[in-house]
Amino acid sequence: MFQFKQFSVDQTGCAMKINTDGVLLGALADADEPENILDIGTGTGVIALMLAQRFNRAQIDAVEIDSSAAQAAKRNFKNSPFAERLAVFPMDFESYFEQYPSKKYDFIVSNPPFHINSLESPKAKKTLAKHVGEDFFEGLINGIAEHLTKNGCCWLVLPLQAAELVKGLLNQHQLHLYKQMDILSFAHSPAHRNVLCFGFNEISTEISNLVIYESAGNYSAVYKHLLQPYFIAY
Repeated sequence: MFQFKQFSVDQTGCAMKINTDGVLLGALADADEPENILDIGTGTGVIALMLAQRFNRAQIDAVEIDSSAAQAAKRNFKNSPFAERLAVFPMDFESYFEQYPSKKYDFIVSNPPFHINSLESPKAKKTLAKHVGEDFFEGLINGIAEHLTKNGCCWLVLPLQAAELVKGLLNQHQLHLYKQMDILSFAHSPAHRNVLCFGFNEISTEISNLVIYESAGNYSAVYKHLLQPYFIAY
């Protein structure tokens, strides 16, 4: 059980636990008073819950392919103060988009890739969740482009190689990169993640970085400030 200031997350039986990528995306992803939010690959639901806390008028749909994680997300949503605004759909994003072809969102987030439900071994699930192919991202960006509103935005957190792939796919769908944040463990270390924000409007790309640790075992002031609304320790 992971206790946040306004909600808790039960991770029992889930292969992928709460991690820095997820909470960073939940804290960084922003939009102008979104009404409809989609979280693709919600896992235990932590990003959806963080967004529900911040955007108190938004309805949030969360898609998760892994059955155990989807059940955990359902429990976590039900036990949260935001239960009436959260819904989980236990399926892959392709099936979700096929089942709800007319749904549009002004805010989409995702911390891909995702668990593969057909694998029985939790270790195998975790390994494959971190290694998906080019077709996966082509399908993801295509689905996002079809279900994002004209003025909506999408936020992703990705390893560098996947981020380069995604940036190359944006033009094929008339999407434009709004922001790129490079995530570094320490000020002197190379980036290991990119947080990308994109949508349909043609604007200049804003590039920045975020350093997680001030020193070994000590989080930076920027990181702590970012997570302060959510983490009890801050």
